Amino acid sequence: MDYEIEPVRTEVSFSPSFIHRLHFTDDVLGADQGVLADVLEPSGDRPARVQFWLDDHVANAQPELRHRLRDFAAAHADRITLAGNVQVVEGGEAVKNDIHILERMLKVFNAAGLDRRSYVVVVGGGAVLDAVGFAAAIAHRGLRLVRLPTTTLAQGDSGVGVKNAVNLFGKKNWLGSFAVPWAVINDTALLATLPDRDFVCGFSEAVKVSLLKDPGMFAELCATAARIRQRDLTAALPAIRASAEWHRRHITRGGDPFESREARPLDFGHWSAHRLEAMTDFQVRHGEAVAIGVALDTVYSSLALGLPSEVADRVLRCLADLGLPLGHPALREGEALFEGLEEFRQHLGGRLTLTMLRGVGDPVDVHEVDEALMRQALRRLERLDPAAWTRQVGSTPEPRPETESTAGEPGLSWL
Repeated sequence: MDYEIEPVRTEVSFSPSFIHRLHFTDDVLGADQGVLADVLEPSGDRPARVQFWLDDHVANAQPELRHRLRDFAAAHADRITLAGNVQVVEGGEAVKNDIHILERMLKVFNAAGLDRRSYVVVVGGGAVLDAVGFAAAIAHRGLRLVRLPTTTLAQGDSGVGVKNAVNLFGKKNWLGSFAVPWAVINDTALLATLPDRDFVCGFSEAVKVSLLKDPGMFAELCATAARIRQRDLTAALPAIRASAEWHRRHITRGGDPFESREARPLDFGHWSAHRLEAMTDFQVRHGEAVAIGVALDTVYSSLALGLPSEVADRVLRCLADLGLPLGHPALREGEALFEGLEEFRQHLGGRLTLTMLRGVGDPVDVHEVDEALMRQALRRLERLDPAAWTRQVGSTPEPRPETESTAGEPGLSWL
């Protein structure tokens, strides 16, 4: 019997349900340890199986931390079972640059018999959260990840997000995944031993998100920048919390948590930041690179998109008052820097889409860059803050006069 089958095309739209748990504590392994215990839910009638991973930078700065993690597990032995020893992993960008470290993590997971109801609790900076988080995301298609960020950058930005990755082929975050963490706990005590350089780094992302989302938050950052630089927690902690809440709000309410569309609006300033990190062999911290990238795209926005010069001036002053750099000698390698535009496009796919500014709280997506104007923005940054282009990033900035005219550049003359 001859018959023909009619083509059938069906499409069903569906939305999975996630919970994003974000908690703020003063001492998560001390008086506030109940917060961590509560997120480690038992599996039926079995205690929660938990494996701790610790950034070696934090372990060296707080040598008692390993003991405190074990003491925490012992104090809650009725509901928590340790799955092996506390694992210490290399901190900083190095953990993301060696694919063999990722393999080691997976071997440890496997040896401990972790399953999809087990918990990986990672304590560390953003790079360690990224790498351990990626390993947890691909083991059994996803272990339960609890992040305890130990840097201002991770507490206000990456630790709150849904992205995990390692670097490959010399490219930032080339190998990665989207995975919603089981919980994130931002703890004040974990910031206590953070070096000053790393403490201020986190606030570049706070400046970035305030420029995109919240003029009031930006004004407060400008007003308290000097206090934040001096580690005044009454100024710093509210800024971290506001940044974290804005990042979570974008993820949970922005309609595109896994970046399936063209734009990555929270990546303002990041096309050059990611490239600068690679160009300097990651000697420039991510927060420093973001500060430089935000400065560059702010000046470009003033040249190409009508961002008022006085607003651009205010952004640069805020970054500098926080103790963040506005440049780096590697930026003179213009051709190498501009390769970052193509890498940025490839990372998302489709056409190039960058977020720029028309005003504070008024972002705009652009699909092409006027290279001549971007080079002009680079030259302007170099003239405004020549010391940043010659001194080692992380060293103490030279004192700056309050005002000093720069001919032909009204509104960008404060340095």
